[in-house]
Amino acid sequence: MDPAPTGVQDSGPDLTPLLLPLSPAATAALAPAASWGLALAVLALVLALGTGLGRILGSRNWGVPEALLAGVIGLLLAPSGPLPLIPPGVLAVWQELPLILLTLVFGTLLVGKPLPRPGGLWRPLSAQVLLALTLAFGQYLVAALVVMALQGRLAGVHPLMACLIEVSYEGGHGSAAAMGPTYARLGFPGGEGLGLAMATVGLLSSTLVGGIVVVVARRVGWLQVVAPVLPAAPVLPVAPVSPVATEGEPAPVMEAAFMDAALNAAGITASPGESGAVPVADPTPAAPALMGGGAAPFTGDAREGGSLADAAGSLPDPSDRLESPNPKGAGTGVLSHSLAAWAVNLALAGIAVGIGWLAMEGLRWGAHALGGGFAAVIEAFPVFPLAIIGSLLVRLVLERSGNASVASSAIQGLVATLAADLLITAATACLDLSLLAQDWIPLTALAVAGLAWNLAVVLLLGPRILPAPWFERGILEFGQATGVAASGLLLLRMADPHDQADALPAFSIKQLLLQPLIAGGVITVVAPLAVTRLGLPLWSGLCLVLVLLWSGLALTLARRFFSGSQAS
Repeated sequence: MDPAPTGVQDSGPDLTPLLLPLSPAATAALAPAASWGLALAVLALVLALGTGLGRILGSRNWGVPEALLAGVIGLLLAPSGPLPLIPPGVLAVWQELPLILLTLVFGTLLVGKPLPRPGGLWRPLSAQVLLALTLAFGQYLVAALVVMALQGRLAGVHPLMACLIEVSYEGGHGSAAAMGPTYARLGFPGGEGLGLAMATVGLLSSTLVGGIVVVVARRVGWLQVVAPVLPAAPVLPVAPVSPVATEGEPAPVMEAAFMDAALNAAGITASPGESGAVPVADPTPAAPALMGGGAAPFTGDAREGGSLADAAGSLPDPSDRLESPNPKGAGTGVLSHSLAAWAVNLALAGIAVGIGWLAMEGLRWGAHALGGGFAAVIEAFPVFPLAIIGSLLVRLVLERSGNASVASSAIQGLVATLAADLLITAATACLDLSLLAQDWIPLTALAVAGLAWNLAVVLLLGPRILPAPWFERGILEFGQATGVAASGLLLLRMADPHDQADALPAFSIKQLLLQPLIAGGVITVVAPLAVTRLGLPLWSGLCLVLVLLWSGLALTLARRFFSGSQAS
């Protein structure tokens, strides 16, 4: 067989025979769409296989998302894997998906959630924000120190490796994949693969190491001491019934309002404004069952007006959304929503993404007019951090116009979950194992340094700046800063199975405030440009100043708060 002509790249499987009945112009137009359709179908099949395997193995009990198992399956079936069943063209499409899917996740982030009002949460919120900033800029600092130490001893250690801890630990797989093109433009083409590997290490270590820390905390007395709460048997209200049924007539039924009251008494809550709809429901909320991956362990808290896991920025698991106390499953869960509700919510998410895209186009237009360094920054800036601004604007308009009820938290959560699962699957399947084998020494050093930094900040600085209960607040932040928000929720559930620490409200608002900045936001995007322009010594010095600033402010605030409490 003759080799392919030089310069011609494989654009995917040849689907021309399927399109022969069409005209040449139509064939040329539909071939790319058919390639994308095939790639998405294969990706969905791989995700389904990983989900089934994960449920058989109980991977969520260990904090390992089923999508990560699906990605490993895709990696085994990839052209470079031991069983190369996936065509190269399909993998080429998968490589383009992470940025698109992450933009969709950010676009749905705030549409379905009531915007929180800080109120009296200023003290814990400020401490949580300063702790998160210390963690993030400290990750840049320790990474820069590790890279500078290795550059004189190992060949091929690129300066932009100093960005990998923050983009992978704070940002996760989505941010690591989305930043790949930026790294490539700056001369670091291996950055995406190394970042994805680091994100996998962070996801696993956040649960495994964090679980060990929770066990140690329980033994040394760091956990909040509370009296055990024994769940009382729910008392169901007596519902008014229709006149006594006569022979041959159906038995009296409970009216809708009393059915809702009965579900509330049993610990199962419905979304506001959705009578009879039961989203994520834990029939035994006091049981310390561990829920990993994207599972949402808490629901229906009156303080937040909805799902605590949703408010914290985690992605609820689709299987939990479909659970129902109704044996027949009728009228409950996400599937109870009409096609019109699905269409409206998908349109709202699309509008949020569209606003982000328009903002990006506006920035690029201004950058081309101004030129210089601003143009270089905008050229490397992806659209997904701007999608959260679109999500916020959509939510503001809905609340101000009195139409907030049209946005369903259940639908938005399921769309975000599916997008995130597809993202993790595609990104993991596209890992370059040869690159990891080549750079395993700096990758290991960075992974260990980032984990050590996160533990040190949470365990040494946390008790000095966080209000009580400090450990529950700190372990939640450790899970987020090392893995994902769901990892933090899992660790919090281990430390506080009865939800008595009240740690989630401040964390939830902190997520909304800092998400546009760190963990894939503006700072994550600007950092590699700053490293390239300033150099590692100056960049590390800047990060050191910021770490000292944030931690110093946190300590000062804690001392003043403690003095004020003592005086009162």
